[in-house]
Amino acid sequence: MGAVPSTEGEREPLIVPHNPETSIQHVYSRVYRRRWLVLTLFSLLAFMQGVIWNTWGPIQNSAIQAFHFYKSEIAVLVLWGPVGFLPWLLFMWLMDKKGLRASLLLSTFFMVLGAALRSIPVSEPWLRRWLIHGGQLLNGLAGPTIMSAGPFLSTTWFAPDQRATATAVASLVSYLGAACSFIIGPLLVPAPNDTIHVMVARAAVLTDHHIDDRIQLVLYAELGVVVVLFVAVLFYFPSRPPIPPSVAAASQRLSYRSSICRLLSNFRFLMIALAYSVPTGVVAGWSGVLDMILTPAKVSQVSHQEEYSANKVDAGWIGFWSIVGGCVFGVAMARFADSIRGMLKLILVLMMAGASLASTWFTLTCLTRLTHLPSTAATLYASCILVGIFINSSVPIFFELFIETVYPVPEGITCGVVTFLGNLVCGLLLFFLTFYSTDSSWLNWCLTGSCAFSLLLIICFRESYDRLYLDVFVSV
Repeated sequence: MGAVPSTEGEREPLIVPHNPETSIQHVYSRVYRRRWLVLTLFSLLAFMQGVIWNTWGPIQNSAIQAFHFYKSEIAVLVLWGPVGFLPWLLFMWLMDKKGLRASLLLSTFFMVLGAALRSIPVSEPWLRRWLIHGGQLLNGLAGPTIMSAGPFLSTTWFAPDQRATATAVASLVSYLGAACSFIIGPLLVPAPNDTIHVMVARAAVLTDHHIDDRIQLVLYAELGVVVVLFVAVLFYFPSRPPIPPSVAAASQRLSYRSSICRLLSNFRFLMIALAYSVPTGVVAGWSGVLDMILTPAKVSQVSHQEEYSANKVDAGWIGFWSIVGGCVFGVAMARFADSIRGMLKLILVLMMAGASLASTWFTLTCLTRLTHLPSTAATLYASCILVGIFINSSVPIFFELFIETVYPVPEGITCGVVTFLGNLVCGLLLFFLTFYSTDSSWLNWCLTGSCAFSLLLIICFRESYDRLYLDVFVSV
């Protein structure tokens, strides 16, 4: 559907048989049941990386009272995730040369070390804060592999009619982890009671210690889960199956240096990379400080603890359902893309058009004093959930389109570049937030503008499906 055909030279098979009379169809392929175990283990790691990254945003009020964080310091804790992408070239090189197992082991080790640093119960407040910041940075160093390796894993282990679905699961489960942190944190950590003034100083100290103990419980629990997953990866996580599952998985790929040069010189790739990185980077930073954004709209950290007016809702549940909706819808759309191939651009146009409308609705709802739109629980829930559905569900579709556009560049390198760009956008957004944290309404306008910008780029993009041609037509 509107795809630009490749030239004959680009369609030459990369696996050249020794006998000219033989065909590429003689390349034997096979799928293994263990692929689901590999996908599950990788998904659990991605889930925990998302949980740890988004630990502090949903409980920012409690953390400020217990650890004496500044309000802008919460944005810095979220910022360490994008900062961890700075050495992404090292992780992509390791994945390309040594396989997914080596890169994933290193990333999981950083997660364990980071979770351990955050859990050290030192009494000095300044040292405790530095340990927490260091732990968040180490967890961010796991991001390049966790967020980029989904398409590489799906190509290595899954057949062509399951690749988009596997990519969706591996790519979106980290978002699901971030969503669950909106529930785990506020559920286990009590919010400071702003309505009841504590008259006795001793009572206030006891409240701070209780909040500190509950936060420590969350940190210990996350450390325990990460350690178990590290042991599982250490004892069982093969880099690749004995026999590749498809022709594309068995084909020769470009070298690391050639891949980087080809990506940076491909205008079509840069266009679609911007269409992906700008809205996903903005929405990552936006969701990480969602509680801060919704505070002017009178949204609480925890529901049912205080009597709120009718237009007050739980910020944790808003963040949770917005991301969960995107994950569920993303897997469904990926399954649809697997069954009806060659429609990636059309799917993305529809998704980003919906994201533009939903983000505009949310922005105008937050400006209820100017727009006079009703700021109710229903409108805030609906607009946030729709933003999460449309933007988050587009991630695996974008990944599949990247790979089709630049094939035979390896999947890990391609997705490593675009995830780095997305985290760069997120990092710049959170960097500015540390200076302009008093009024965060400008973040909503950034979200709306990024969705409209992405939609324009996708409409102008010309799609091609070289990898799909190799699997479906050349191998038949």
